[in-house]
Amino acid sequence: MGCYLELHLLESNSLKDKRRVLKSLKDRIRNSFNVAVAEVDPTDLWQSASLGVVTVSNGVRHANGILTKVVNLVEKDVRVELVNCDMEVL
Repeated sequence: MGCYLELHLLESNSLKDKRRVLKSLKDRIRNSFNVAVAEVDPTDLWQSASLGVVTVSNGVRHANGILTKVVNLVEKDVRVELVNCDMEVL
């Protein structure tokens, strides 16, 4: 199951700021939920980012629960604003 998160980085003034925030956020997601997470397009815009998050599970309910917790973690992070979230079974 996968999740595509579109983010707006509120306090980012450069690509360096963006990368710092995203690295921290991706590390927190990985360490908390044992999922794969990567930045996907657009990588050159300093206030916009998209993250792809995937998990593998033998049950859709379990995978959906994990990804819902990931979304909740992102929503609580004051450095980013969640603009859009799409979840799908792959």
